[in-house]
Amino acid sequence: MKKLISQTILIAVLAMSMSSCYTYTYMVGDGPQSGITVKEKNHYLIYGLAPLNVSDPIRMAGDSDNYKVTIEHTFVDGLLNAITFGIYTPTTTTVTK
Repeated sequence: MKKLISQTILIAVLAMSMSSCYTYTYMVGDGPQSGITVKEKNHYLIYGLAPLNVSDPIRMAGDSDNYKVTIEHTFVDGLLNAITFGIYTPTTTTVTK
């Protein structure tokens, strides 16, 4: 019985360590020119099914025509997701002008 429990724990730890952070990046125009970055959090409920507050990359870019948008789950975002068992699922949007 002890061996089964320890194997189950080992498999659970390995499965959790193999999960990766999701990142989505896209360029607008020629991409970033000045290197100025703006970050905002996106707030979702129930594994992202119900958005509460979502950032607007176009507004974040301001009057810039060339920029890069990255939307990702940072370590802190993943930690908050794990602590709340997926009830609160934040992401981070970064716009580099």
